[in-house]
Amino acid sequence: MFKFNPNVKEHKSLLGAIDVEENCYISVTTDNSWVNLMISKDGNGYDRYSMTKGSEGCFFVRLERLEQGLYFYHFETDEGRYYSSNDLWAKKPPEGYGDYQLTVTLKDYQTPDLLKGAIIYQIFPDRFCRAGNGRIEKGKILCRDWGATPTYRNQDGKVLNNEFFGGDFKGITSKLYYLKSLGVNVVYLNPIVKAYSSHRYDTGDYLKVDPLLGTEEDLKTLLSAANKIGISFIFDGVYNHTGEDSKYFNRCGNYPPYGAYNDKNSPYYDWYDFYNYPDGYASWWNFKSLPSIKKDSLSYQNFILEEVLPHYFKMGFKGVRLDVVDELTDDFVTKIRKVAKKYGAAVIGEVWEDATNKVAYGVRRKYFLGNELDSVMNYQLRDGICDFLLHRSTYYLVHVLETQKNNYPKCALDNLMNLLSTHDTVRIINNLGRSTIVTDKDRLREVYLNDEELKKGKCFAKMAYALLFTVYGSPCIYYGDEAGMTGDLDPYNRRCYPWGKEDEDFIEFIKTLAYVRNSEGLFAEGELNILYYDKNLLVFDRTDGFERIIVAASVKSVSAKLKFSQPVIDLLNKDFTPKTECEIKPYSVVILKQIKDKNL
Repeated sequence: MFKFNPNVKEHKSLLGAIDVEENCYISVTTDNSWVNLMISKDGNGYDRYSMTKGSEGCFFVRLERLEQGLYFYHFETDEGRYYSSNDLWAKKPPEGYGDYQLTVTLKDYQTPDLLKGAIIYQIFPDRFCRAGNGRIEKGKILCRDWGATPTYRNQDGKVLNNEFFGGDFKGITSKLYYLKSLGVNVVYLNPIVKAYSSHRYDTGDYLKVDPLLGTEEDLKTLLSAANKIGISFIFDGVYNHTGEDSKYFNRCGNYPPYGAYNDKNSPYYDWYDFYNYPDGYASWWNFKSLPSIKKDSLSYQNFILEEVLPHYFKMGFKGVRLDVVDELTDDFVTKIRKVAKKYGAAVIGEVWEDATNKVAYGVRRKYFLGNELDSVMNYQLRDGICDFLLHRSTYYLVHVLETQKNNYPKCALDNLMNLLSTHDTVRIINNLGRSTIVTDKDRLREVYLNDEELKKGKCFAKMAYALLFTVYGSPCIYYGDEAGMTGDLDPYNRRCYPWGKEDEDFIEFIKTLAYVRNSEGLFAEGELNILYYDKNLLVFDRTDGFERIIVAASVKSVSAKLKFSQPVIDLLNKDFTPKTECEIKPYSVVILKQIKDKNL
């Protein structure tokens, strides 16, 4: 027998990450005669700690004032070694074995309150709402049919992303009260700066907004109006590359001279990595339209830190999302954080893996040790939820929940940007409803979900959003998901919002989730505990020590029943009659608030 779960206080006195000033007790329960803790700071050899034997088969050791960084550990006994994959905290752990992780942060690591308890809404600016006052530029195509399918290739077979539908700042301003009705209090905008493409990740001028979106005054009006009703905005910071058609590179000659491509004496020449001037240069994933920024270009970093970030924070933005943050140096990220903190702004990173232990380009990244990020886009949770719904298995989802609870600092865990759809993924209804996977984008233009797939996708998408709204972190709605929008790989996941043709039932479901979340303060910082799970039933609770909410999700084909020692009311289904037994219908989620007997 050997028992250890780092997410139980009896085994680890301080849950989650700890700071450099804290002492942490590690305890195991076993019938072995001796136990050693083997612990290694990342990249170093193991240190052996002989664990002290207590009563009833308990062995413990005290870890004192560890240095900032990542630590990995396992146990040695007279019967062998115990790793995380031996543990029952995930009944079906990943293949192979691995150490437990301990994250040690700076003492004063804090994250802003902006994202705690928030509901985030992501807007792809060109496709959300059009007021129609912007100006289209040369080389771009304005599509006036708001409901048309975006073009993947033009008639010459080229992927140009130069088709615009005209969504703009005034359009977003006109829908602020709609966003408020969804419970939204933070909006994440995809890039808004002047650029050639409709996605605008090919920056043309960092300090100018795209004229098709409107003027800088239009943007200020949007931010001011949003602030008055309690909605904050986060902008997209794209600091790994620019566009070839930019003020800084100017390969296309559409800007005044002195671009790096045109002139070695350009003030921007140092920004880029030329290996055979002018046409041989490093670019993002070999897309020549996206010339990469040199990692060690201090003149570029200073431009971002001293001009770009202050420009947008002073304008009223409350945070920045860092595109492909793993391609920026840790030093640059730390500098960005320092600037953001001067303005009380949040810093979110695009990270698709566990951000506490990610390795990129052979280097362990430092994102949550106290000097770096406040939050990341939680793609791991998305994968876990989808795996649960698609494969009728809770095991990977439980593994994600338990691992993130253990690895992340609590202040970052509560800030995680939890998502199901983004501009980079298939929309959640398609992901969960499609019976056959199609990856050919030319075919996808004419491939839609059939009625059965659409029904299944919406059912599972509702379950997915119910989970997203009730776990730790902040749920993020990709524009139009709440309206029942479908879409496969881009550009089809970037269709225009279907104003006047929304799925009102889905919208009402999201509004109910938002009401439940915003009405219960424990969703902001309350603990999450797994209570029960089998192959296709998951039960967890959120608690702050006083209040308790129980969430159960079932992908069983028959109803299941839960019994409670104290009465509960059903928040999601608005059944406020206290009861000690609850039925979970097939393929559904219940959100139950526990009522103390004295309150009856």
